[in-house]
Amino acid sequence: MNEKKSIPVVSKEYLIPFVLVTTLFALWGFANDITNPMVATFKTVMEISNIQASLVQFAFYGGYFTMAVPAALFIKKYSYKSGILVGLALYATGALMFYPAAGAQIFGLFLISLYILTFGLAFLETTANPFMLALGDPATATRRLNLAQAFNPIGALLGQIVAINFILVALQSTNGNFSDLDEANKAMIRTHDLLLIRDPYVVLGLVVLAMLVLFFISKMPTKGDDVHDLHVGDSFKRLFANSKYMFGVVAQMFYVGAQIMCWTYVVQYGESIGMTKAEAQRFNLIATSLFLASRWICTFLMKYVSGPKLMMFFAFGGIIMMLGTMFIGGAFGLYTLVGASAFMSLMFPTIYGIALDGLGDDAKLGSAGLVMAIVGGAVMPVAQGAILDMGGPGYTDLSILGTPEVNFSFILPLICFIVVAYYGYSSGRPQTAH
Repeated sequence: MNEKKSIPVVSKEYLIPFVLVTTLFALWGFANDITNPMVATFKTVMEISNIQASLVQFAFYGGYFTMAVPAALFIKKYSYKSGILVGLALYATGALMFYPAAGAQIFGLFLISLYILTFGLAFLETTANPFMLALGDPATATRRLNLAQAFNPIGALLGQIVAINFILVALQSTNGNFSDLDEANKAMIRTHDLLLIRDPYVVLGLVVLAMLVLFFISKMPTKGDDVHDLHVGDSFKRLFANSKYMFGVVAQMFYVGAQIMCWTYVVQYGESIGMTKAEAQRFNLIATSLFLASRWICTFLMKYVSGPKLMMFFAFGGIIMMLGTMFIGGAFGLYTLVGASAFMSLMFPTIYGIALDGLGDDAKLGSAGLVMAIVGGAVMPVAQGAILDMGGPGYTDLSILGTPEVNFSFILPLICFIVVAYYGYSSGRPQTAH
């Protein structure tokens, strides 16, 4: 135990690259959480259904699924640094495309912009996560990734602060009954609100371009870049034969689905109990703060409790929170929905670390599978949106098992937490190691 404690999480030789790459975790956290409340916003501004509005998340997280394997092949052939540069370029392009999308007032163009933006995020995540695992001793790899991922919710918090204070509170379409206005007034308000949505993304694009220049001029370590032979078929065969890795991909898909559903539909849940969009989004701010605090705590706890066991206990906590959201309801149900974030905090990096453990050079393609699993954030919110549309355009049009449809819809994150709990349990058993 003492020998393990003496191993540094980040050694001095890798400290500066660690800090630089950690900024990327905050950058994609910002993109994630300024985008989550856009589902409810576009529903109102563009006058579309819940399931159509959920296509925001489908486009955003679908980009990860599309680009993860090409990104992994690219960094395997070239280098981690090259992957970061391409990722930042695509990220900036997608963000800046919000400018023409707002001018054209076409929902589809916003979706394309988000799709391209997440091509960049797929490159960054496929690169940064295994890079963090490689920057040091394998014994501290999962703790190191948890430490880096702890900066992700800092960016998420900033994204939510921008969404609340610069977008949601200033939207004109949410004041009064927008759908009852005449077309001339609707057009004027829609123009105002879409420009309001546009500006933070354009600023974000400029910031990402500045980061691109910084990484271009910075010297990065080449650890893990020494093998450039692809041998894709052999790598895939080994990965598909690795049950711990394959279950990790499935668990990651369900985890990301749970996170995005809980953070996206907290706005709709709040509206169902009489809150405005801005008031409900403030609870997302609390949720992300809990997520951040819990991630730092988990990084410390992992010195004493194994990652799989800790994740299993936290997944049980998420299950309890979802049951409260579904069947208690009201303000207390909102509190349990927010409380689930404290239990989600360690799941993404811990699943990542468990699944990639011992993969060697296959970790680059293995990372792609885990990034593709982020597609859970594309598919599952659409399924939850479909539940919300079952009774009509509102959130309480229908009662299912004695609860409003918006409450019942959280059965999907509940199922997700059950899958994560089982992965934690099965990964912690000695006999699962092959």
